[in-house]
Amino acid sequence: MKHGVSGRKLSRPTSQSLLMYRTQVADLIRHGRIRTTEAKARELRGLAEKVITLGKNGTLHDRRRALAFITDERMIKKVFEELAPRYSDRPGGYTRIVKMEPRRGDAAPMALLEFIS
Repeated sequence: MKHGVSGRKLSRPTSQSLLMYRTQVADLIRHGRIRTTEAKARELRGLAEKVITLGKNGTLHDRRRALAFITDERMIKKVFEELAPRYSDRPGGYTRIVKMEPRRGDAAPMALLEFIS
């Protein structure tokens, strides 16, 4: 039974999918938008918003929790100093998913995941 297990497998072992999520959330913070498949974008949305919420709280404990997920200190600094003040008055919904044309080759549904400005 699947009690208490959430998220998508994406045809990978758990360790590989977690590493992929960490990398893609760091890339989203670095570039402001990423192009990926719809399933990955839907999974990444929640993870990215949790990191932004940690940045809004701004405590040392929250910074260490964010560093446990994204190990690049420059990205954590960007979250806490640039992104968190930008979304300080917003209670959530920091990202948007825009559907794009299917990927050429395997026709996978693609999406653009970006921060709301």
